[in-house]
Amino acid sequence: MNSVLTLTKTVHSENKLQDLELNIEELVEAASRTIAPLGPITTFAARHPWVGMEHQSFEKTARFLKDMVDVDLYPKESLIQSAWSRGEIEEEYLEESLQKWLEAQKLELPYDVAETYCRNALKGGKSTAEYSISEVRHTAKKLARYQPITRGNYVVQTYSQLLDNQGKLQATQALNSHMIKWCKLYLDSQAAWSMPNREKGFFYAWKRLVPYDSALKPSIRKKLKNVPNEAESALQEVLLSLEVPYPDLQAYLEAHLLALPGWAGMMLWRSQQENEEATLLTEYLAVRLLLEWALIKPYLPLQQVVEKQMLIEDLIANWFHWGNMPIHAWSQASSTEITARLTLAIRFDTILRHRIWLEAWEKTYENQLKKLLTANVHSEAEPKQSSALAQFVFCIDVRSEIFRRKLEASGPFETYGTAGFFGLPIEAYKLGSEHGHPSLPVMFKPQIKVKEFSKESMLEQYQQRLDTLHGSSRAFKGMKQDVLASLVLPEVSGPWLTLQTLARSFVPERAGAILRKAKEKWLSKPSAELSLNIQHSDTDISIGFTEKEKVTYVRQALKMMGLTEKFAPLVVICGHGSHSTNNPYSSSLDCGACGGASSEFNARVLAALCNLPEVRQALIFEGIVIPKSTVFIAAEHVTTTDELRLIDVPEQTESAVKAFNHIQSVLPQVKEDACKERLMQLPNIGYNGKNPTLEAKRFAEDWSEVRPEWGLARNAAFIIGKRELTMNSRLEGRTFLHNYSWQKDPNGTILANIIKGPATVTQWINLQYYASTVAPHYYGSGNKRTQTVTSGMGVMQGNSSDLLAGLPWQSVMSSDHELYHSPLRLLVLIQAPKEYIEKLLRQDLDFHQKVQNGWIRLASIDEEGNWVSWS
Repeated sequence: MNSVLTLTKTVHSENKLQDLELNIEELVEAASRTIAPLGPITTFAARHPWVGMEHQSFEKTARFLKDMVDVDLYPKESLIQSAWSRGEIEEEYLEESLQKWLEAQKLELPYDVAETYCRNALKGGKSTAEYSISEVRHTAKKLARYQPITRGNYVVQTYSQLLDNQGKLQATQALNSHMIKWCKLYLDSQAAWSMPNREKGFFYAWKRLVPYDSALKPSIRKKLKNVPNEAESALQEVLLSLEVPYPDLQAYLEAHLLALPGWAGMMLWRSQQENEEATLLTEYLAVRLLLEWALIKPYLPLQQVVEKQMLIEDLIANWFHWGNMPIHAWSQASSTEITARLTLAIRFDTILRHRIWLEAWEKTYENQLKKLLTANVHSEAEPKQSSALAQFVFCIDVRSEIFRRKLEASGPFETYGTAGFFGLPIEAYKLGSEHGHPSLPVMFKPQIKVKEFSKESMLEQYQQRLDTLHGSSRAFKGMKQDVLASLVLPEVSGPWLTLQTLARSFVPERAGAILRKAKEKWLSKPSAELSLNIQHSDTDISIGFTEKEKVTYVRQALKMMGLTEKFAPLVVICGHGSHSTNNPYSSSLDCGACGGASSEFNARVLAALCNLPEVRQALIFEGIVIPKSTVFIAAEHVTTTDELRLIDVPEQTESAVKAFNHIQSVLPQVKEDACKERLMQLPNIGYNGKNPTLEAKRFAEDWSEVRPEWGLARNAAFIIGKRELTMNSRLEGRTFLHNYSWQKDPNGTILANIIKGPATVTQWINLQYYASTVAPHYYGSGNKRTQTVTSGMGVMQGNSSDLLAGLPWQSVMSSDHELYHSPLRLLVLIQAPKEYIEKLLRQDLDFHQKVQNGWIRLASIDEEGNWVSWS
């Protein structure tokens, strides 16, 4: 870690902060790595909470967060026992992980003694005998000289937390309440009256308003009246006033960020979007620390204390229960034996035990997948069809696995998996909208704008209807917020809303369909084309593609999906999206790669580019020959109802028409089969598997449904390889599937790109679900039924909580006490020779670091079925 302090003159004490000039910008940036940027819930993007801490091991991060905020990163006992009872953890792998750890220890202790203690501790095999507490305390006093070997964690806490622990003042709760209030006021995008001076920044607006905050005592308001005008200067000054020792500065700011990681994460995200708000996180910290200083000033100065020491009494008791060691036996043990026993007890703590359980859980799943896939490799391959009637390209999203399996079984079809944005770095503009949305993974920036356009006369009429619809919505909202208009609003809107409420409550699937069709019919959206050709733009991002870019992106997309030869008459590019009602998390069910939006727009763009004659002609020189009879069309896989909507169907050749008609004839059955398999996994009172299509519509339209679908829950692996490897396997919708053939990738470039892009996205999705399962109160968002949508950007529990960053409890649990999502770190499986994996790890240091530090697991399988675990 780089130094964040600049020495201005020689100091004789490391704690003399006044002798140092602080580089606030670097200090805040370093501290911000403990939180993750949090965007608005309307564009929910998959991102795991520890993305800034991957430079250290998963276990080290787990210990850091346990010490700082008492959050568990490893699954707790209840989750482990749930998995154990369901047979998801095999004992042989638990034993294997234990033995591996024991063999790595150097203890002056017989192996069988250490093994017995650890095995009993791991499995909770406590002795039923009782001991005398006074005897334990007496023995502990005798062993007091061994206290230094215990783990004394120096945890930097905020001074508010220190006062809380001392029982002098409930400062943290008060501080958090004030910060939540000010953040909501500043960030609220739906307020009728915005925060005064908001356009001048958070700190400036706060400084102007805080003297009038009646929730603060007059004495506190007086203290805050004359703080510096600039956030950076104010933060530096308050750090001096608090007398935080400079070695603890970064940790002190980290503790403040981790106190409300949601609101802090939103500030961090906003600071990354616009240059005008680049210092927003610094402003947030300046406000928070100034409020803390004003609240606790009478109690200053304060000193950090050594926290969370493991007491010798606890260790003695542990040996009594797990090591069959009587209390009196300690007085007869040698100094070497005492040291060894206490050292083992300290090392084999709760975090380590949970780590071993998780590793066994993960190894069990890996072995099950290994048996399934190696059986496919070794079984005699069935004779392949001479040619496919149609080829479908799906997103790697785990929800497509079930649909692809059913589709392949319904006819002479081939399916391919690739990243859902199809390699197009675009910003999408729907017809009639002046605002676009980035339609690509959040780690990338759009490079090209693509707009829908139509004939001027038709567009003008459509725009008028669209404006009328939006205007009605704005008028309704305005009446709700107006003092006088709100009095007559119930009488005006009551009959219509009552009818709608009754219909949506008793016949949701019919009501939803009728309302949606009525809206579509009234809007009557005209047919729209895409701005594929380059145009001048007032911004840095051009509209449309150059001729070279068209060829480049199509070539890259076809190579990434492994479709460069033997084209079928019809190729269907399938984006995907979701549909649900009254669901703040609706965007979390859309394409995780596309920032919480449907990827059907990307599918339309790619299909249109692939149909261009000039693109096909240029691809011939690249060795990719697309027959004239082949037609590309775009579709959208609606994951809530397993419907494949064909959305952009150009003029077709005779062979393509034949394929198209066959697809249309089998899709209803494919939809029904996929719905049935998926719905049987959803909690549903009394559902017997009949009429799955109608039941899926109910889930999508019912505004009381807390689980419209499972989303990407239970995701566990990312398989990069040929479809033949997985085609005959029932993977239960748990795997991301990306087509890859190492024979077509002599330099490993395609594999490197898959790891850099799709593998990163899937890892973020995986750890997002993981975090929401193991720490739902901190990294999840709690119960959907008690959530409050706030400020138009996120959810809280009640009216004053942190802005919740993760998924709700209902997205990962079947019930209050029954686990659904298995919190396993993602297993990346690559079908390629060992040399490819070795080269990848040498060249991609970030990926190597993730594997080495336990943020991701890696395995490979070659053409002969040889399986290698790399982590």
